[in-house]
Amino acid sequence: MSNAYELIIRGGEIVTPRGVVRADLGIAGGRIVSVATEVADGARNVIDASGKWVFPGIIDAHVHFNEPGRAEWEGLTSGPAALCAGGGTAFFDMPLNSEPPAITADALNRKRAVAEKKSCLDFALWGGLVPGNLGELAGLRDAGAIGLKAFMCASGIDSFPAVDDPTLREGMKRAAELGLIVAVHAEDDAIAARLTAEQHERGRKDARAFLDSRPVEVELAAIRTALDAAAATGCALHIVHVSSPEGIALVTEAKGRCVNVTAETCPHYLLLSEDDVLRFGAPAKCAPPLREEAKRRAMWRELLEGAVDTVGSDHSPAPPEMKTSEDFFAIWGGIAGCQHGYELLITEARARIDELFPRLAATLAANVAKRFGLAATKGEIAEGKDADLCIVEPVEERTIEAAELLTRHKISPYVGRRSRARVVHTVVRGVPVFSSGKLTEGAPRGQFLVPRR
Repeated sequence: MSNAYELIIRGGEIVTPRGVVRADLGIAGGRIVSVATEVADGARNVIDASGKWVFPGIIDAHVHFNEPGRAEWEGLTSGPAALCAGGGTAFFDMPLNSEPPAITADALNRKRAVAEKKSCLDFALWGGLVPGNLGELAGLRDAGAIGLKAFMCASGIDSFPAVDDPTLREGMKRAAELGLIVAVHAEDDAIAARLTAEQHERGRKDARAFLDSRPVEVELAAIRTALDAAAATGCALHIVHVSSPEGIALVTEAKGRCVNVTAETCPHYLLLSEDDVLRFGAPAKCAPPLREEAKRRAMWRELLEGAVDTVGSDHSPAPPEMKTSEDFFAIWGGIAGCQHGYELLITEARARIDELFPRLAATLAANVAKRFGLAATKGEIAEGKDADLCIVEPVEERTIEAAELLTRHKISPYVGRRSRARVVHTVVRGVPVFSSGKLTEGAPRGQFLVPRR
């Protein structure tokens, strides 16, 4: 038998947006060249996936790996390693937590150079849309930015200020001319500031007060503003970390009016509720905040019905000293979840595999690749596509432990949670980069992904 392939994955349950089927995969030259009931030829390397699920590699379009400049929070070695252990094969890093932030082509190119040296995964980079950098947008496009990110409220980073409504609209107008998608953190700054001031005036600074300062209307008001701007400018809009079914409904309604918009949610809005903020404290703080249990369950229904376009981790870690304070408002908001959030989604979806696994294949990979101009090579298990794969083993039950975390700081609201799935292999362009609980030594570095516009 000749070794026609570099890698064969045998007997796995292949998960696609269209369904789950048992098949072998033959891989050569970094791409899938055969999907068949049985691949008869040999290979230099064979992975037995019998009894396991083979998902397309997760494309996490929303991470904060913070390097260069804040590698003490997370870096382009530790962050991709954690995502890789969670089944990720590519990520899009946000522009704001690195210093300097990626609001110019020079800053984006500096970040690209660091990632090319350090990342074990393929990657793209968001550019920033902030007051005063409208003249930089064409340069960011030419440098290969996957899109532009704007904050409609204070970001917490002084060098990455929020946009006001006129700046957002003008930025979206120019983005449309340049063929750039704009992603927004949609929370209304004025409403959030007013409600926060009210809590402070009452002397409240606990977790419940923070939740009360960020009700769902803070999110919905900003989504409406962003949708109006997208409709007026023709800009492609991506609303990140939508936390509520009401937010998804606004996006769905706008799609009916032919607004070019997509909605992302995050694993934590599907797995956790505001009760977890009160239970765990700082590790579960994020913005928009976790919502009540009824909204969490409703978000699963939106996912099942196809109203959620993409799922990204919004992995946003910080050093322990920034996650400790008697004033909950002062704690850095951000959930570190890229390593276990996806595994836990698969755990939850096991109860309805035929319906939910295809949705996960779409929202975690295929839809991301399509929306961001990478579908020619990424996003699906199909002949001709890059062999980016995540092989998941069903398990009876296990408890996630802090010692497993590959992030720089072992802080996560998922520690102690029980899982019924485990990522056993992650394959990037045909090369296993994570196997049996360990990163693979000597694997090639990740490649910079440039969208087709």
